Amino acid sequence: MKIYFHLSLEEFTNSYVIVNELPSVRQAIIIDPGKISPDIIRQLEDGNYTLTAVLVTHNHRNHVLGLPTLNKIYSPRVYAADYEIAGTPAIVLNGDGKISLAGLDISYFSVPGHSFDSMVFKIGNVMFTGDTLTSGVIGETSSKYSKKLLCDNIRAKIFSQTDDTVIMPGHGPPTTVGAEKLYNLDMSATGSALR
Repeated sequence: MKIYFHLSLEEFTNSYVIVNELPSVRQAIIIDPGKISPDIIRQLEDGNYTLTAVLVTHNHRNHVLGLPTLNKIYSPRVYAADYEIAGTPAIVLNGDGKISLAGLDISYFSVPGHSFDSMVFKIGNVMFTGDTLTSGVIGETSSKYSKKLLCDNIRAKIFSQTDDTVIMPGHGPPTTVGAEKLYNLDMSATGSALR
């Protein structure tokens, strides 16, 4: 498995292309298609990868803007906690569970708080958190209740992972579970940081 990071400068969002390079597989997954650049298309085509699926961490416009472009070129299945993403029907993921796509085992976790449909995906030792958790802060929330819900979910579903688990957020640089336990300002401010 290889993970390729792509930044949309217009939206300042991160998209990730995950490829399974095994000759018998040669498949790819895109997480949060914020913008589909020529580089992403070239990467898929030059690598001779079949785009199997798109995983969506939450249905906010800047994280799914590129989905209509993908649908014009490929026929990926879309997986999300919402029924429709950018006009595309999705396979709905509820709660926590596991799926196998592109020859990879993927765990998914429902982590509401930033949005009702926020999901976190884990492949190997890497978690893709969307806006749930970024380096040093949590996602924006609309109320104290939502913030508490989000912090509780982060503690239970993300901070319960090993400290060396890599976090690939929807915005900003990567981080680790261990670093967030120690330095995440929002989790510390709510008294919920694990030490």
